[in-house]
Formats: sequence, structure tokens, C-alpha cells
Amino acid sequence: HRSVLGSVVVAAGMVLSGCSSSFDKSTGPETATGPATAFGKWTPGPGECSAAIHDGYSVVGPDRQLYPTWHPPVDPATGCSFGHEHGRDPRGSDLYQAVGDIAFGYANEALDIYDPGSPRHEDHVGHKIEWQNDVEMRLNGDAASAGLRITCDVLTKLHQGTHSKDAFTNNLHELVYHISCIDGTEMHLTMMAAIGTPGEFVRSCDRDAHVTVGTATPANSPSGGGKRILPDRGCIEEHFLVPDGQSSSISTALRESWQISQSVRTEGGQRLASINPYYQVLHPSRFYDPALPNGVGRPIDACYEVEANGDQAQTSLCDDSTGGGTILDVMFDDPQSEFDGVIRFVDINSNRITNANGPEVWYSDPFGKNARTEPFPGSIRQVIASINNDIVLESGPSIGRNRHYGGPTVHAPN
Repeated sequence: HRSVLGSVVVAAGMVLSGCSSSFDKSTGPETATGPATAFGKWTPGPGECSAAIHDGYSVVGPDRQLYPTWHPPVDPATGCSFGHEHGRDPRGSDLYQAVGDIAFGYANEALDIYDPGSPRHEDHVGHKIEWQNDVEMRLNGDAASAGLRITCDVLTKLHQGTHSKDAFTNNLHELVYHISCIDGTEMHLTMMAAIGTPGEFVRSCDRDAHVTVGTATPANSPSGGGKRILPDRGCIEEHFLVPDGQSSSISTALRESWQISQSVRTEGGQRLASINPYYQVLHPSRFYDPALPNGVGRPIDACYEVEANGDQAQTSLCDDSTGGGTILDVMFDDPQSEFDGVIRFVDINSNRITNANGPEVWYSDPFGKNARTEPFPGSIRQVIASINNDIVLESGPSIGRNRHYGGPTVHAPN
């Protein structure tokens, strides 16, 4: 028999196939009119690739400016190292041919135009890409019982720096999110995602506790859905420094979870699309410590601590970083340290579209709001399929969980 689920007609047990993207990146000429603010910001460390080699990894953005983009940790032409990584090579994604290289910092640049008095620029190393082809989605009860199986191609980038104090207060982070599914669900979104409340974060070891830190940049940063779950000194003392015979709980003490609840809405507030991916980092190189001058504590430093009651770190991460305690004074930016933020994954979660009979191309402000059909100063082009997919309500699993983006030369800041 055949089942009708919204606009999708399938046979029971049928696997839809033939995922393709209608996205046209329309990035304009190959020659840039000039560099974007994000271009050329990275400074090499001792023995690393030159800035000129690094700047060779660039792309012309939709605004005709030159932006940095993904590069490998080691330059294949010269063998020199950049000391940082940007996640998975996007060229393997089935969406790459349609969307091209990702311009790191394009949404930040749009915000400069939209609200010149409230800039928000982010460092270079925090841009992280993850993708997966043919991701099998979870469906609602009606769709699942009909035997429908839907797969999607997903390519996403979040600025997720895990080495500095930035995220303790700042909730605006550039998000790029591409998804194309065999049932017609398709979104190509770029924006400054407001993740949680500005000026505070939620503790990794107590997700009901909000820690107020200070004023965000910019000071008028809007509150958003979701939350930034980050470690603090209390989490280190309770779950990282433990008695003999116990093991440090790294997941509870250090794991960061950047939980996004983002939408694209019209000027009148109508929701066109919404997503809520969670971006996870297992071994960041920082935690919040208000007792320190810059508020940033280092897990590698905690590896050497012994509290008055004898509690200390009991984890292979410290053993591997310090040679079982034989290597003294390993610094946070030493490639020897295992706390470098290279182990990450993304929970795809829900992808909802309510744009039936609407245009595929919208222009929103940098926060995904005030979408209209014509561009305006500081607007960003958003592509959303002209469908409603509420009947299927597909959501995705984790991607990237078993990948490791480190290497012998990768180190914090990363």
C-alpha cells in the first residue's frame, strides 16, 4: 500500500533516494574587492607556516570580500604546520559542490553593516566544520510506522573557541548550517547564533546553575534559545581532582555543550525554519576560574595539582600529557597537552520548515530575524525549501563522534 505524509508519497518500507541540493551559492567573481575583517588575523607561532601560506586558503564571500576558509593542520605543499585545525575537510561532503568553501566570518562582517556600533569579531582558530553524508533521520510516530526512511546530507560550521574566556560572556557565535534531505527538506543558513544568555554560562557539572561573569561583546547582544554549558573551577575540584582509587570524571568536569535553538523569522515574527543542533567538545583547554586575573584556568595545570586532602587528577589525559608525571610544566599551548579541543561531535536534532508556498530565498538580519524577500544593508541570504515538514518532524543523530582532528603539531589555542 502507499502512505501520504504531507507532500511526501512513499511505499511502506521504502527508502527514498536521490538527495540533491537546489542551493546556488552565487558568490560572484573570483577576484575579491578587498579583505574582510576576518582575513589575515592569524599569527603563526615559532616554526609554524608563514602567514602568507595560511592566507592562501581563502575564498571570495557573497559580499565580494576575501575570507579565510578551511585548511588542513599541515600544509601539503610545504609540510609546515599551522598548529590548529578547523575540523573535517568539507570537500568530501555531498553538499560541497553546491555550497563551496565556507567563508569564515561572513556573518560577523554583515553585523558590522547592520549595526556598525556593535561589532562582534571572533578569532580564527575557533571555526570548526563537521559534516556527514546520508545521515539517517529519526521520524515521528506516524512517519516511522509507515516504514519511511529519510536520509540527509549535513554540513555545518560553528565558531566554537574552547581556549579563551570569550564564551564565558559572549553568546554570539557565527553559525553555518546546510542540510539537504531526500524528502525535500533543505536549508542553507548563515547567521550570528545567539546561544543562551549574554554575560553568563551554565556549569558543565550542574546544568541548573547559571554563572554570571560580566558584560558581553557587544553589550547589546540579544538573548537566544539554548545554552552554553562550560566547565568552571568548582567542576574541576569536584570531578577532576579526586581521591586515590577514583577516576576523574572528564565528561562531567570538562565537557562543553553548545546547545543552539535558532530560527529564521519574517518581519512579522512568522517562523520559516528552525534548528537546534548541539555542538559538543570533550577536552577543552580552559575552564572558568574567577580567582585568576583573566578568569581562565587550564586543565593541564590542574594535572599537577594536589589538594590539601590529597585529591588529584586521576586520568589518562594527564598521564599522556605529562609522561606519567615525568614531564614538568607542560604549558596549555604545548602540543604535548591532550587538552586541545580536537575531539568534538554534533547532535543534529530537529530541522523544521514552515515555508509552504513561500519563496526559497529570504534575506534576514544577521540574527536570522526580520526576513524579507529583498536584500537590505547587513542582510544575509537564507535558502529554505518551499515546504512544510511538520508532519514528518525529522531529527538527526550525532555526527563526528568517532573522529579525532588532532595531530602531533596541533595545540591550543585551537
